[in-house]
Amino acid sequence: MLGCTGSYTHPDASETSSPAIYLHGHSASRFIKLPSNPLDDSLPGVPVCVAATHIDGLVLALTPFNHSCNYRSAIIHGWAVAVTDPDEKMHALTLITDSMVPSRWSHTRLPPTEAEMKSTGVIRVNIASASAKVRAYTAGDDAKDLADTEMRRQVWAGVVPMNLVYGEPIPTPGNLVEEVPQYIKEWREKENQENAKYSREVAMRNAPKK
Repeated sequence: MLGCTGSYTHPDASETSSPAIYLHGHSASRFIKLPSNPLDDSLPGVPVCVAATHIDGLVLALTPFNHSCNYRSAIIHGWAVAVTDPDEKMHALTLITDSMVPSRWSHTRLPPTEAEMKSTGVIRVNIASASAKVRAYTAGDDAKDLADTEMRRQVWAGVVPMNLVYGEPIPTPGNLVEEVPQYIKEWREKENQENAKYSREVAMRNAPKK
């Protein structure tokens, strides 16, 4: 699902709300409707788990048992509630849109129609606990394998970097803007450079000693 982290503070609130995860989908979908019909009203929401993983490279070691991937992952446990406040819902949809391409919301046809807002549901997951795991280095081969010079001359070991690449923008058939907007060009170039740089840098880091 498309979503992002963020927080919303009601104008009348005295304190800033804690960061949460906003997810959106069709208002008629089973998952989006779930928080509106909780099984236990005594709970602060519907218990959910949100997981995300990003792959940064394939790690090819001397032995198959040391093969791995460079990655960044996170798991969040929390309580899902339906966002019913119109201002918070608009805020959440703006955050989700801008998390795809910065400032994209303000460069679209606005405001959303009543039908669009009605057909789109938003869930806020209030975070109860979270954990993250990252692998960011080269292959971690065993000392006995590294001592086998003859074998190392026959088996290639290393990392094949992987990174997300944003391609050349392709206009829709109904597009009438001749040039790709500068904010999209600059964002695409910056993201591609940073993604490639990170995946290569972690591939060259020494693995922790066993």
